[in-house]
Amino acid sequence: MSLAEQFQTHTVDNQATPFVDVNLYDTDLALREAIVREGGAWGEAALRDYGAVTGGEMMRLGFEANEHKPRLKLFDRYGHRLDEVEFHPAYHRVMALGMAHGVHAFGWNHAQSGAHVVRAGLTFLHNQAEQGTSCPLTMTYAAVAALKHQPDLAADWLPRITGTEYDPRVLPAAEKSACTMGMGMTEKQGGSDVRANSTRALRQTDGSYALIGHKWFFSAPMCDAWLVLAQAEGGMTCFLAPKISPDGSRNAIRIQRLKDKLGNWSNASSEVEFEGAYAQRVGDEGRGVATILEMVRLTRLDCMIGSSAIMRQALAQAVHHCRQRRAFGKALVDQPLMRNVLADLALESEAATALTLRVARAVDASERTPGEAAMARLATAVGKYWICKRTPAAVNEAQECLGGAGYVEETLLPRLYREAPLNSIWEGSGNIQCLDVLRAMARDPETREALSAELLDARGAHPDLDRAMQDLQGALENHDDLELRSRRIVEHMALTLQGALLARAGNDAVTDAFCRSRLGGHHGLAFGTLPPDAPLVALIDRALPADNANVADYKKAEPFRALCAELGEDPAVVAHRYALGMEGVDSVILGVKNRDELAMLLRAEERGPLEEDTRAKVDALRLNFQIPRIPLEEISLEDLTR
Repeated sequence: MSLAEQFQTHTVDNQATPFVDVNLYDTDLALREAIVREGGAWGEAALRDYGAVTGGEMMRLGFEANEHKPRLKLFDRYGHRLDEVEFHPAYHRVMALGMAHGVHAFGWNHAQSGAHVVRAGLTFLHNQAEQGTSCPLTMTYAAVAALKHQPDLAADWLPRITGTEYDPRVLPAAEKSACTMGMGMTEKQGGSDVRANSTRALRQTDGSYALIGHKWFFSAPMCDAWLVLAQAEGGMTCFLAPKISPDGSRNAIRIQRLKDKLGNWSNASSEVEFEGAYAQRVGDEGRGVATILEMVRLTRLDCMIGSSAIMRQALAQAVHHCRQRRAFGKALVDQPLMRNVLADLALESEAATALTLRVARAVDASERTPGEAAMARLATAVGKYWICKRTPAAVNEAQECLGGAGYVEETLLPRLYREAPLNSIWEGSGNIQCLDVLRAMARDPETREALSAELLDARGAHPDLDRAMQDLQGALENHDDLELRSRRIVEHMALTLQGALLARAGNDAVTDAFCRSRLGGHHGLAFGTLPPDAPLVALIDRALPADNANVADYKKAEPFRALCAELGEDPAVVAHRYALGMEGVDSVILGVKNRDELAMLLRAEERGPLEEDTRAKVDALRLNFQIPRIPLEEISLEDLTR
């Protein structure tokens, strides 16, 4: 044994396999059931296709897109104003995949009941892999609702907004088959109080408007156009401002800087000044808030979807890790307290998914059914408040399941944690949502009727749910300090609604665990406090099938890892040398994570094939190694660098 080999002090073992190349749709039973339950079963093929993309290629692209943040390029080398944002190729690839699969437009491109439910599912999958690109995709999707208030603009823009061929070039919209849309509402002095906005819109002789003012948060400055609120002569009005003016020049929208954000690194958020920017009116003057709220209701739905998706991916990562990681003589998932934590997270995730997809169905049916429109009006604010509030705590708990690894950037958990608070802030903070619930119920009695009908359908399903319904009714009938109590009321509303939806889904074990813990008081303030008789194993197995390919392959290879430990060799070295001894094999190409691993495998290459006795021991395990063979003349540079 060489001196270098003597200093190889241990082999790497007791580590979970990477959670990669997983179909995020096939492995999510709660999502699949909700899609079917809410009318999207006909779109399962599209969801399954995208589940493979998001759990495979896009998961890898997500790391690259966030590692290489967008850069602001204000001027070209000659001093001409550009106001452009440069992105890494990984960002553009994610955008292209998202648009090709209809994340931004599936609901509009399919004139079929349940289309927006399927689109919600696509967005749910997308957000698990990459969150920053969801901003322009969401706004492009939501802009359709606002543009319908201006038929002439809609006729011009909607075909491009719903196009599926992503085109990042800076060109007039008329020269592109697909365009993206952003939004600009927030100003320094107003924040959520958009009626305090000071940006002015001056009517021009040709019927267009010139915008003068600023936006403190201007989402997605790389888009082809934006919906903007500004003060016109008739009051607050909604406008469409394109990137390129009709004369072919760059519109006078000056980017001041990109926001340095806690997370959402792949996406560009900016501050801008309007220096007489060209704009066209959307809807009537003075009706700007009402017009853009048509868009905001959809973006708020996507906040729910994004938070539910982040929660789901954090849960999947935690369960996957805990099934393989061992401590104190057994797998983490078999430790009673860890099992309680995972089951509790699974329960939270399934409830969030159920509420999110139910709201998606309400949105889908809004134009056909007044009761569903009322449900969408109320439940969007309820869900946006509660699910977005719960996500940071859930992700942090999932991080703990991975221990220190959950705090390391090489895993997905830190990015998920940075993303987790965002959806509670975007499109109106928690207080705004609670006040919106009160406003909706006061102005539109149909919203209360829709909620009552939804809850009454589940009456009798569980005693704790029935008591929660009664308590909620009492809270709403008490008008004292209603605004002061609104957070507690909306929380109660969300939990009761989630309990009712789970009850109607028909899984008695899930319903009982949720109602007893969330509504019956059999739960603490932290995750991992379910009662001892809760169906912990069943909840975890629903969250991520125990027989998924990654886990199955890892268990199958356990005898091999034991043999490698006996030999004092790293499993990758043994596999490499085994492959070198296979008939017709000249070279072995293996993916490596770092330089040390590369050096280790280069040394294995130098040592050559395994000794015959060692090879016989490997063969005796009957592992049936599946090693792809490619003739050298068919190997491209792309294959080697993928």
